[in-house]
Amino acid sequence: MDERFLREEMLLGHEAMERLKSSHVAVIGLGGVGSWCAEALGRSGIGRLTLIDEDTVGLSNINRQLCALNSTLGLPKAQVLAQRIRDINPEAEIHALAARYEAESRDRLLGDFDFVVDAIDLVSCKLDLIMSCRERGIPIVSALGTGNKRDAAQLRLADISQTYGCALARVVRKELRRLGVEHHPVVFSPEEPLEPEQRETPPPGRRSIPGSLVWVPATAGLLLCQYVVENLMEPPRG
Repeated sequence: MDERFLREEMLLGHEAMERLKSSHVAVIGLGGVGSWCAEALGRSGIGRLTLIDEDTVGLSNINRQLCALNSTLGLPKAQVLAQRIRDINPEAEIHALAARYEAESRDRLLGDFDFVVDAIDLVSCKLDLIMSCRERGIPIVSALGTGNKRDAAQLRLADISQTYGCALARVVRKELRRLGVEHHPVVFSPEEPLEPEQRETPPPGRRSIPGSLVWVPATAGLLLCQYVVENLMEPPRG
């Protein structure tokens, strides 16, 4: 028994831990939500992880992103998280890809995954990822909006059809219905968003920069991890 995961095995059992060890999970998007989810999956005994994000660590990430430290500024987020998770579990197989998921990179980035975590912000890329995973038979769970929210207790796992009070959920729900998809697992919050003071110039294509508090995206990331682990630990149906 690996003492590193002893306390988890006490609750989940040996067979479940073996299934987690043999599983391959991709986390796509390693910001405030995805970074916490990725490390939590590593601490849960997932044997293979593929971490995908094109971005590097910036100073404004430090308040909420697990990979963001003074010592990691300017480094690729995927690389930083891969190093952290290898330090947590040296036996894990970690693939770090400094890449942007989009339709053009889809075939290159999607592999033999047992589960995909969608922590992408851009709607077009999020929709393409969801539909591509469905077409390939890869289970996927998505994070919805956590910016401009402050009450982590309102976050919940739900079906997209049950979401409300989230602008991103509304857009994704509408677009998925247009594509013939009524049901999809998500983490969302119905909390009414705050209106933050704008202290940064928005990048091209965005009207504003959302404010963010560490406990909200971190909680969303941990809920995503819970969903993935609870699904992977179940015996295959057949």
